[in-house]
Amino acid sequence: MNIAIVKGGSGKMRQDIAMGKHRVTADVPEVDGGEDAGPTPHDLLAAALGACTALTLKIYSARKQWPLLDAEVTVTIDKTPELSRMTRDIRLAGPLDDEQKARLLKVAEACPVHKTLSGKIEISTKLV
Repeated sequence: MNIAIVKGGSGKMRQDIAMGKHRVTADVPEVDGGEDAGPTPHDLLAAALGACTALTLKIYSARKQWPLLDAEVTVTIDKTPELSRMTRDIRLAGPLDDEQKARLLKVAEACPVHKTLSGKIEISTKLV
């Protein structure tokens, strides 16, 4: 189970996030009333997908002993009232052949965060 604890931080809109021993700050841009002291929640969501994708590709390539030197993942989120669209662009570095690249593209679809975001999600909210 993953747990994130979010509490208001020092600032107008700033939120301090604790995940085990790790700390992150989230905020909103000044135009939205914040101080831009950290990434927005949607930036963190995009980063989660990008990090999970890159890590999954590196782990898979290492297991197969493929020459993947790096995987750079750019995630863009475009939102309309009807749809949130995430676009993931992956740049692979290393002397990979076309078959390996094609397989890694399929592997990217299997990263755990991708599976979570594209699967059924239930959110239960309660006051405690």
